[in-house]
Amino acid sequence: MSEDLIIVPGATCPDIPVDKVLQTAIGKLNEVVVIGTYKDGREYFASSVADGPNVNWMLDRAKKALIEIIDEDQ
Repeated sequence: MSEDLIIVPGATCPDIPVDKVLQTAIGKLNEVVVIGTYKDGREYFASSVADGPNVNWMLDRAKKALIEIIDEDQ
C-alpha cells in the first residue's frame, strides 16, 4: 500500500508542555487570554480582560502575528 507524503515547508519544533507555557508567563503579562482544550476534548477559555471587544482585538492581533511568522518562513 502506497502512502502519500506531504512535505511542509518551514521550521517545525516539538510541542511545549502546557504547564511550562503557563509557568513561563507568570508575573510577566499585563493581560492574558487562555484558550485550550481539556484532556476530554472540551474547549477552555479564560481571560483577565472583561471587555469582549478588547479580548477579540487581542485574539486578532495574535492571529496577525502568527500569520506574519508563517509568511516570514516562506
